Amino acid sequence: MKSGNKQPISVLVVIYSAALDVLLLERADHPGYWQSVTGSRDGDETLRETALREVREETGLDAARHDLRDWQQQNEYEIYPHWRHRYPPGVTRNTEHVFGLQVPRDVAVRLAPREHLNFVWLPWRQAADTVFSPSNRAAILQLPEREHHA
Repeated sequence: MKSGNKQPISVLVVIYSAALDVLLLERADHPGYWQSVTGSRDGDETLRETALREVREETGLDAARHDLRDWQQQNEYEIYPHWRHRYPPGVTRNTEHVFGLQVPRDVAVRLAPREHLNFVWLPWRQAADTVFSPSNRAAILQLPEREHHA
Protein backbone atom coordinates (compact mmCIF):
# COMPACT_ATOMS: atom_id res chain seq x y z
CA MET A 1 0.00 0.00 0.00
CA LYS A 2 1.37 3.40 -0.98
CA SER A 3 2.03 5.87 1.83
CA GLY A 4 0.04 9.05 1.87
CA ASN A 5 1.16 12.61 2.36
CA LYS A 6 -1.44 13.67 4.89
CA GLN A 7 -0.07 16.09 7.50
CA PRO A 8 -0.23 14.96 11.14
CA ILE A 9 -1.71 18.34 12.02
CA SER A 10 -5.48 18.64 12.15
CA VAL A 11 -8.37 20.71 13.44
CA LEU A 12 -11.41 19.76 15.48
CA VAL A 13 -14.27 22.25 15.16
CA VAL A 14 -17.10 21.95 17.69
CA ILE A 15 -20.15 23.57 16.06
CA TYR A 16 -22.82 24.63 18.55
CA SER A 17 -25.82 26.87 19.06
CA ALA A 18 -26.43 29.57 21.69
CA ALA A 19 -28.40 26.96 23.67
CA LEU A 20 -25.31 24.68 23.56
CA ASP A 21 -26.81 22.15 21.19
CA VAL A 22 -23.95 20.51 19.28
CA LEU A 23 -23.94 19.56 15.59
CA LEU A 24 -22.64 16.01 15.08
CA LEU A 25 -21.87 14.26 11.79
CA GLU A 26 -22.09 10.51 11.12
CA ARG A 27 -19.04 9.16 9.30
CA ALA A 28 -19.71 7.52 5.94
CA ASP A 29 -16.74 5.16 6.37
CA HIS A 30 -17.90 4.12 9.88
CA PRO A 31 -21.70 4.28 10.17
CA GLY A 32 -22.70 4.79 13.80
CA TYR A 33 -19.56 6.85 14.52
CA TRP A 34 -20.48 10.45 15.27
CA GLN A 35 -18.09 13.40 15.45
CA SER A 36 -17.61 17.13 15.13
CA VAL A 37 -15.94 18.56 12.02
CA THR A 38 -12.33 17.37 11.74
CA GLY A 39 -9.66 17.47 9.08
CA SER A 40 -5.98 17.71 8.34
CA ARG A 41 -4.11 20.82 7.28
CA ASP A 42 -3.40 21.17 3.55
CA GLY A 43 -0.13 22.69 2.38
CA ASP A 44 0.84 25.76 4.34
CA GLU A 45 -2.67 26.75 5.43
CA THR A 46 -3.01 28.47 8.78
CA LEU A 47 -5.01 26.49 11.33
CA ARG A 48 -7.85 28.98 10.96
CA GLU A 49 -7.85 28.45 7.18
CA THR A 50 -7.97 24.69 7.75
CA ALA A 51 -10.92 25.10 10.12
CA LEU A 52 -12.76 27.36 7.64
CA ARG A 53 -12.16 24.91 4.76
CA GLU A 54 -13.14 21.80 6.70
CA VAL A 55 -16.35 23.39 8.01
CA ARG A 56 -17.25 24.47 4.45
CA GLU A 57 -16.43 21.04 2.96
CA GLU A 58 -18.20 18.99 5.63
CA THR A 59 -21.25 21.15 6.41
CA GLY A 60 -21.55 23.76 3.65
CA LEU A 61 -21.33 26.51 6.31
CA ASP A 62 -19.22 29.63 5.88
CA ALA A 63 -17.59 29.75 9.33
CA ALA A 64 -16.19 33.22 8.60
CA ARG A 65 -19.77 34.55 8.80
CA HIS A 66 -20.16 33.17 12.33
CA ASP A 67 -18.20 33.20 15.57
CA LEU A 68 -15.17 30.93 14.94
CA ARG A 69 -12.79 30.86 17.89
CA ASP A 70 -9.42 29.21 18.27
CA TRP A 71 -9.60 27.64 21.73
CA GLN A 72 -5.77 27.62 21.90
CA GLN A 73 -5.89 23.96 22.82
CA GLN A 74 -3.95 21.07 21.29
CA ASN A 75 -4.49 17.36 21.70
CA GLU A 76 -1.82 14.90 20.68
CA TYR A 77 -2.87 11.32 20.06
CA GLU A 78 -1.83 8.16 18.34
CA ILE A 79 -3.17 7.75 14.81
CA TYR A 80 -5.29 4.60 14.56
CA PRO A 81 -3.19 1.93 12.78
CA HIS A 82 -5.82 1.46 10.01
CA TRP A 83 -5.45 5.14 9.07
CA ARG A 84 -1.64 5.41 9.17
CA HIS A 85 -1.29 4.61 5.46
CA ARG A 86 -2.65 8.11 4.76
CA TYR A 87 0.45 9.67 6.35
CA PRO A 88 4.15 9.67 5.44
CA PRO A 89 6.07 6.56 6.57
CA GLY A 90 6.85 6.47 10.29
CA VAL A 91 4.21 9.04 11.29
CA THR A 92 2.19 7.63 14.19
CA ARG A 93 1.02 10.71 16.12
CA ASN A 94 -1.25 13.62 15.23
CA THR A 95 -1.64 17.06 16.81
CA GLU A 96 -5.22 18.30 16.78
CA HIS A 97 -6.08 21.99 17.29
CA VAL A 98 -9.50 22.73 18.77
CA PHE A 99 -11.87 25.45 17.55
CA GLY A 100 -15.41 26.37 18.54
CA LEU A 101 -17.99 27.74 16.10
CA GLN A 102 -21.27 29.18 17.27
CA VAL A 103 -24.03 29.29 14.65
CA PRO A 104 -27.82 29.74 14.69
CA ARG A 105 -29.58 26.43 15.41
CA ASP A 106 -31.64 26.72 12.19
CA VAL A 107 -28.64 27.18 9.90
CA ALA A 108 -28.80 25.05 6.72
CA VAL A 109 -26.36 22.12 6.86
CA ARG A 110 -25.19 20.51 3.60
CA LEU A 111 -23.21 17.31 4.12
CA ALA A 112 -20.37 16.03 1.95
CA PRO A 113 -21.94 12.69 0.91
CA ARG A 114 -18.65 10.82 0.62
CA GLU A 115 -17.69 11.85 4.15
CA HIS A 116 -20.91 11.85 6.17
CA LEU A 117 -24.27 10.05 6.10
CA ASN A 118 -26.24 12.15 8.52
CA PHE A 119 -26.19 15.02 10.97
CA VAL A 120 -27.96 15.68 14.24
CA TRP A 121 -28.18 18.48 16.81
CA LEU A 122 -27.90 17.19 20.38
CA PRO A 123 -27.74 18.88 23.79
CA TRP A 124 -24.06 19.17 24.77
CA ARG A 125 -24.04 16.42 27.42
CA GLN A 126 -25.73 13.95 25.06
CA ALA A 127 -23.41 14.99 22.24
CA ALA A 128 -20.37 14.34 24.47
CA ASP A 129 -21.71 10.85 25.22
CA THR A 130 -22.35 10.17 21.52
CA VAL A 131 -18.99 11.00 19.89
CA PHE A 132 -16.42 8.21 19.51
CA SER A 133 -13.29 10.34 19.92
CA PRO A 134 -12.06 11.06 23.46
CA SER A 135 -10.65 14.46 22.43
CA ASN A 136 -13.97 15.37 20.76
CA ARG A 137 -15.83 14.38 23.95
CA ALA A 138 -13.46 16.47 26.11
CA ALA A 139 -13.91 19.53 23.86
CA ILE A 140 -17.72 19.29 23.98
CA LEU A 141 -17.63 18.99 27.78
CA GLN A 142 -15.79 22.34 27.91
CA LEU A 143 -18.56 24.20 26.07
CA PRO A 144 -20.50 25.59 29.06
CA GLU A 145 -17.35 26.96 30.68
CA ARG A 146 -16.01 28.40 27.42
CA GLU A 147 -19.30 30.10 26.60
CA HIS A 148 -19.58 31.47 30.13
CA HIS A 149 -16.21 33.19 29.71
CA ALA A 150 -16.78 34.25 26.10
